[in-house]
Amino acid sequence: QVQLVESGGGLVQAGGSLRLSCAPSGSIFSINAMYWYRQAPGKQRDMVASITSSGRTNYADSVKGRFTISRDNAKNTVYLQMNSLKPEDTAVYYCNYRRWGTYDYWGQGTQVTVSS
Repeated sequence: QVQLVESGGGLVQAGGSLRLSCAPSGSIFSINAMYWYRQAPGKQRDMVASITSSGRTNYADSVKGRFTISRDNAKNTVYLQMNSLKPEDTAVYYCNYRRWGTYDYWGQGTQVTVSS
């Protein structure tokens, strides 16, 4: 069973930046898409950004222009560069890798806290 390991979370002041990373613990093949989700206390888990195998990206409206998702295909690693952070970005961030009809892997989550 593949495990996804996130890193890069932490505490930052509003207006600051963080870069999240997510990498698999073992071999993984033919990823169709990689996602970042986040979940704030008492709220549902929402998609933040996604990137397909062809490099097509998609963002939640709330992060457009501030967050950038990217991937390193050789390392099967996905990144989330977060700039101009706001207190409302505070949440646990999860990465997710999918191959349609084959697998759907989730990371354990990394806490991002933005102070005002």
